Amino acid sequence: MAKIEFRHVSKRFGAVEVIPDMDLVIEDGEFAALLGPSGCGKSTSLFMLAGIYLPSGGELLFDGHLVNEVEARDRNVGIVFQSYALYPHMSVRDNILFPLRFKKTPRDEALARVKAAADLVRVTELLDRRPSELSGGQQQRVALARALVKKPQLLLLDEPLSNLDASLRLSMRTEIKSLHEQLGVTTVLVTHDQIEATTMADRIICMRAGRIEQVGTPDDLYLRPSSLFVAGFIGSPPINLVAGKAEGGTFTADGTRFPVVGASGEITVGLRPEHLRFGEAGFAGRITQIEPMGREILYVVETGMGAVRVLEQGSFVGHTIGEQVKVAFRPENSLVFETKRQKLIVGAHVRTPA
Repeated sequence: MAKIEFRHVSKRFGAVEVIPDMDLVIEDGEFAALLGPSGCGKSTSLFMLAGIYLPSGGELLFDGHLVNEVEARDRNVGIVFQSYALYPHMSVRDNILFPLRFKKTPRDEALARVKAAADLVRVTELLDRRPSELSGGQQQRVALARALVKKPQLLLLDEPLSNLDASLRLSMRTEIKSLHEQLGVTTVLVTHDQIEATTMADRIICMRAGRIEQVGTPDDLYLRPSSLFVAGFIGSPPINLVAGKAEGGTFTADGTRFPVVGASGEITVGLRPEHLRFGEAGFAGRITQIEPMGREILYVVETGMGAVRVLEQGSFVGHTIGEQVKVAFRPENSLVFETKRQKLIVGAHVRTPA
């Protein structure tokens, strides 16, 4: 396995600087996720790890060894692409075998490793088929087996689940996480889906415009997001963000008031939908939209400070569109940001419904 280090790594394409200055350590055996919107530099970072792109500056190290100029084939890195990139004219067996051809692995050993990799991801019965005869989930497993057959020191996953339907994404998340726990290979996942990142990764590297916004565990980013950007990116349904002014423990926004913890001046308060509740007290609003989500109900409430999302547990819709309601929460569940700098002042203390 490998410890990965980015030391002031930059990447330019002509005059366009995609990664200005990246400092990051991914520990040996860790499952890390590069998370962010399109164009944030996460795939560029992954392609530099793979050797597909070479850094424009800085140092990229595997276990303390500089790999800036090392060719992709010599890095012992396994990669699973978003498109799977299986060869359509080859059988599943030959697709999985392909990386071992560059290593000049003896045929008997190579076939044994193909069988072991196929067993690992449960595609042994598909070895004689062509990719066109496989479902999306089966193709994903074959791509994983091909990446694992070379026994890589680093496994790279580039949006690996984006082409699968919802039920397959759920099962493949579980399978990939289980594979990592079984093999212990250092793994880097690139995704724009915060659910994938928070359910699979030990640590998340949240990126924006080529820079790292925050590095931490899923709970770190959820409970203590360092910026408004991270707070808005992590969490589903999205957090409610309300700008206003705090004084004497009271927050005011467009005539609406409620208690706030540990801040004064121009601030933005973040309220997670699952931390809000309907009750006898709180700020007033009117329900304008109801979205049943199976075991949860999402309500959109129009208030004096704008639309607020409230998430209730259960499948029973207990309110109606147009109903006047009061919305309350525990102040310690709120996130408080300095509006001007967009940085966190006070994180949430608990992670339970209000």
